[in-house]
Amino acid sequence: MTDDYEKKLVSVGTLKKGDTLIIDNAPCKITDTATSRPGKHGHAKVNLMAVGILDGKKRNAVMPGHDKVEVPIVEKKTAQILSVTGKVANVMDMETYETFEMDIPEELDGQVKEGVEVLYWTLMGMKIMKQIK
Repeated sequence: MTDDYEKKLVSVGTLKKGDTLIIDNAPCKITDTATSRPGKHGHAKVNLMAVGILDGKKRNAVMPGHDKVEVPIVEKKTAQILSVTGKVANVMDMETYETFEMDIPEELDGQVKEGVEVLYWTLMGMKIMKQIK
């Protein structure tokens, strides 16, 4: 994975359930957060539980609430299916008319057909098909 994707830095304390962040160089969706009280050394710790968007792996991060973390910038776009070959769809972006191939996720298997519009996300230089429109 390359580091030249679009991202921004945000304070850990501002993140909440459902937000996206980068843990171990993988984009993850936060499933739970817990904040501990400041101890005698002065900083509240934030415990983040997250699941990898691409690999489904559970990850955990504990860090001071004032620390900054990388958050990938997720672009949500629409594309039309041009053709389907096995588990790969050839799609065309509805705005730029750019054509490219995209893997069909298991949960959309059988629903992706020629002419159907899909919602896809662009994050960290990858395109991920999310749902049928």
